[in-house]
Amino acid sequence: MAQEKRDYYEVLGVSKGASDAEIKKAYRKLAMKYHPDYNPGDKDAEAKFKEINEANEVLSDPKKRQLYDQYGFAGVDPTYAAQNGGGPGSGGFGGFGGDGVDLGDIFGDIFGGHFGGGGGFGGFSGGGGGGHRVSRGSDLRIKVKLTLKEIVNGATKKLKINKQITCDQCGGTGAKDKDSYSTCQTCNGSGYVSQVVNTFFGRTQTTQPCPTCHGEGKIITNPCPKCHGEGTVRGEEVIELKIPAGVGEGMQLSVSGKGNAARHGGVPGDLLVLIEEEPDKELVRDGNDLIYNLNLTIPQAVLGVSTEIPTVDARAKIKIEPGTQAGKVLRLRGKGIPDVNGYGRGDILVVVIPSYAPAASFGS
Repeated sequence: MAQEKRDYYEVLGVSKGASDAEIKKAYRKLAMKYHPDYNPGDKDAEAKFKEINEANEVLSDPKKRQLYDQYGFAGVDPTYAAQNGGGPGSGGFGGFGGDGVDLGDIFGDIFGGHFGGGGGFGGFSGGGGGGHRVSRGSDLRIKVKLTLKEIVNGATKKLKINKQITCDQCGGTGAKDKDSYSTCQTCNGSGYVSQVVNTFFGRTQTTQPCPTCHGEGKIITNPCPKCHGEGTVRGEEVIELKIPAGVGEGMQLSVSGKGNAARHGGVPGDLLVLIEEEPDKELVRDGNDLIYNLNLTIPQAVLGVSTEIPTVDARAKIKIEPGTQAGKVLRLRGKGIPDVNGYGRGDILVVVIPSYAPAASFGS
């Protein structure tokens, strides 16, 4: 029986009509709460974190969100459609054929034609009507720790990444030269093979990537001596990463095409950057606001005092009025953290904390 999935809007705790900003805000709050780094060994928190990321991946993408709103899970997850016997346009046959809805259009939109292009179902070309299958490199995940100043002002980081890079000797083809190929005899160069399967509904023909050439339609006869036919080698790349102001703990940035290189000149993966915040010695983050605890002696609180408090870039002078009570909050507007989506800037909240240290004595 298929595992029960929760509605993505329910997972993030937002309404179906929620704006992009509301979805991002809800995701950020939940991601920080259930992040594995904050819940070591907690399997429930780990499961919730994965569920939150899955929901955000769909709802933060306008095209995927539209498909989800129209077709539910079947519109964004082909395995769900197969397991639950439904899908867009389902007419009692696992979503195939009903009401003129083409699953190839739906899944092709979502996966960008990663199944090879052509054909009515994401590129299952049936023998030569579509292109060859293109491999994709794996994604890379790294953590980047930022100071409060970098978070407020944004930062540019140069990162030296150890990963799979394109072989410079063969240019990523994996072959020694352009004459080092032969046509795959299993699929006759189409990149796909067909087979007939007996099912409950009768005999069905399926098309899948050729197991011999992995969908490429050709075989390397004389591999590159440096990469041994893979098209990639281990190496380093320096990547300049521009981090926008206002990011927060647990946020993930994606840099397209900067992950591991793919075999035989395929599409490289992405670089996924997980943001970590380095605690500040004086200011504590609360959303886009910053909190500063101001310690005052009783005489200072009673008589009033002018003092300086830290901000991100400098120090600011404030005046404490006579008779200020413990716990009073003073607000410095616009001195906090800018919203990552550009919706204004937070404040610095100065919380008055009484200090009961004995006052210094003067003279005898």
